[in-house]
Amino acid sequence: MYQFDEYDEWFRSPQGALTQEDVLRLRLMVKTGAVENVSIILAADGLEEHETDMRWTHVRGQYDVYEGEVNFNGPDLYWLHFKIKTPYACFYADREGFGENAPFQVTVYDKAYRTPDWIKGGVIYHIFVDRYFRGNTTPKLKEGEIFREDWGGTPSFAPNEEGIVLNNDFFGGTLTGIIEKLPELEELGVTCLYLSPIFEAASNHKYDTGDYMKIDSAFGDEHTFETLCDDAGKRGIHVLCDGVFNHVGEDSRYFNRYGYYSSIGAYQSQQSPYYNWFTFSDWNKEYECWWGIHLLPKLNANDETFRGFITGEEGVLEHWMKRGCSGWRLDVVDELPDVFLNPLCATVKRKDKDALIIGEVWEDASNKIAYGTRRKYFLGGQLDSVMNYPLRDAVISFVKKKDAKELTSVMAWLTANYPKASLNCLMNILGTHDTMRILTVLGGENFPDRKEEMAVFSLTEEQRLEGRKRLKIASLLQFTLPGVPAVYYGDEAGMEGCADPFNRKCYPWGDEDMELLTWYRKLSRIRKELPAFKQGIYRLIRASGGLFVFSRGEGEERVTVAVNVSEEDISLPFEHPMYNWLDEKITEKNTVLAEGAGIYSRLTFKES
Repeated sequence: MYQFDEYDEWFRSPQGALTQEDVLRLRLMVKTGAVENVSIILAADGLEEHETDMRWTHVRGQYDVYEGEVNFNGPDLYWLHFKIKTPYACFYADREGFGENAPFQVTVYDKAYRTPDWIKGGVIYHIFVDRYFRGNTTPKLKEGEIFREDWGGTPSFAPNEEGIVLNNDFFGGTLTGIIEKLPELEELGVTCLYLSPIFEAASNHKYDTGDYMKIDSAFGDEHTFETLCDDAGKRGIHVLCDGVFNHVGEDSRYFNRYGYYSSIGAYQSQQSPYYNWFTFSDWNKEYECWWGIHLLPKLNANDETFRGFITGEEGVLEHWMKRGCSGWRLDVVDELPDVFLNPLCATVKRKDKDALIIGEVWEDASNKIAYGTRRKYFLGGQLDSVMNYPLRDAVISFVKKKDAKELTSVMAWLTANYPKASLNCLMNILGTHDTMRILTVLGGENFPDRKEEMAVFSLTEEQRLEGRKRLKIASLLQFTLPGVPAVYYGDEAGMEGCADPFNRKCYPWGDEDMELLTWYRKLSRIRKELPAFKQGIYRLIRASGGLFVFSRGEGEERVTVAVNVSEEDISLPFEHPMYNWLDEKITEKNTVLAEGAGIYSRLTFKES
């Protein structure tokens, strides 16, 4: 009875997220017949619906075409559907057909919303500090921490007699080690280092903060951090810190369950200056924890004193930004309420308007609901962007199932729902400290679920070859789709591993998979060379089965990326000879080989 395609500019213009000053123009095609009226129903969360009549304009085939415009009151998440009135009944049309329960989304953001330009077109490198490189220094471990001489050994995973995994074995990676490896990181094309938490904590992963104002002695000290930021900056590399502000360790200056610190912690006294930072149901016995893990008491983000400690003058954020930090990746950002997130982001931008704020979100961040509240990450005043888990899942599905359907869908709603400014600095991940190693995911099947089996699991030679082949395609997409590729340390070197802690093994210095490492270096060079990969508009050209073809940019800067994971060669209708950046040749052929890919442009080049 009707036709409407929200991703087609003829039906919906402009495409993508809008500012409050934009006018949204809509066309709806309704089967010619006894239609009395067609209207647009628009609403935002918690607000009354507003109805706008559409006007008949012309006939197109067997359809009447109706047009209408929508204006917006301000930044918000809006929802719309259509009302079709006949002499007999009213019909409502949404993205699922006839109905009102799946309205079309329109993201409207503040016109002043900007994101840092320095990250766009770059490459992020995610380092789990303890496992990257020891460097020319000896880590200073605290009492109870175990030093592992066997670099590359299997991380400890067995619980103690109380059933707790202590995560207290250290392989000795340090900030000095990262400094020593800056030349290699620069050669890889890295422009931003994202460090796992570096502040003092009891564990090797440091997500159980003990003291926000101190670098953990196992990694270095404040001077080492400043040196890292300074030396990296000289090479055009920014440093991003991991901000874990939802919880701390029970063994922390603020909770101090075991009296390790000289402070009076909330666990020790109700008169503690930190008491209101936590929520007790039975003081000293029962308290709110992150996901029920008693090792991680949850912070009360509504407490004004705690907010001031993190976001105030000379607070945690300002302290580390003064020492060289270029921004923050916010751990479990969906658990941080607006009353805390708003001043946090304001402080970061006030200190440095070009600082980067990335949130950990696993779903569509534009319409995320957390704890019953719609989040406002992209409306202005909060995040620059998020970790792109939906794209990760779609890329894995594409290369393993040889079907572009999910990838096509995810890219459609990402480009429709995310402001372009945030789209261009999405953290495009394939592996993280929270997921299995991407080579393991792409090469294997039927993974073990018991830690003892995970510890000894590895790909067969045949699986590894298949995984490497798939990883080349997956990383090509990671480096060329909108956003910024974020390489988890060692993925480029061919590291394997199941879930935590086996995805956090030591970087294999001297034993890298040189074929993969060379591939990643090539992708970085191509990405740096082509301006389209910085902020170029994404357009889908063709997606069918194992073929996925898209373009970035406009005019002379336009680049076409073609990926074919099927088992047959596929021809593409190029009109002109194209330069393929992968094989570095000009080609007049228009064939993408089976299980192959191409990055094509019409730019001219000087011979070297």
